[in-house]
Amino acid sequence: MSSSLDTKELEFARQVRRALDENAASLSPATVDRLAVARRAALARKKPEPVTAPVFVPAFAGAAGALSGMPQAEVPHRRRSPLRRFALAWPLAALVISLVAIAYWEDQQRTAELADIDAAMLSDDLPLNAYLDHGFNAYLSRAH
Repeated sequence: MSSSLDTKELEFARQVRRALDENAASLSPATVDRLAVARRAALARKKPEPVTAPVFVPAFAGAAGALSGMPQAEVPHRRRSPLRRFALAWPLAALVISLVAIAYWEDQQRTAELADIDAAMLSDDLPLNAYLDHGFNAYLSRAH
């Protein structure tokens, strides 16, 4: 029932608009001026419509307003407690600590690999100068 009323109202509005558009050219300049003055006066008296914009509010942010029974906009702003500041900063601190731990672990792995190479070279029967000789490197590549 309401949809039929809406369609009747829309059809009536279209007919009125069409009639006004057809007869707008035949209006006298004095009438056009009076209509313009009336339009400006009506716009001046019109109450401003509230502008609503979507606002992102995390789920945990509204807990204080929900518990106190006050709407979220009326909750007085308080200074953040150190615990709340920590709750906001801990992901960054965890990231920094994990990056430092990864760098330390990689350095330890590299040091262990170099120590294994040094131990193998020192425990070998060949003198260290043999490894520096280019001819010896060629001999090793041909031998294997």
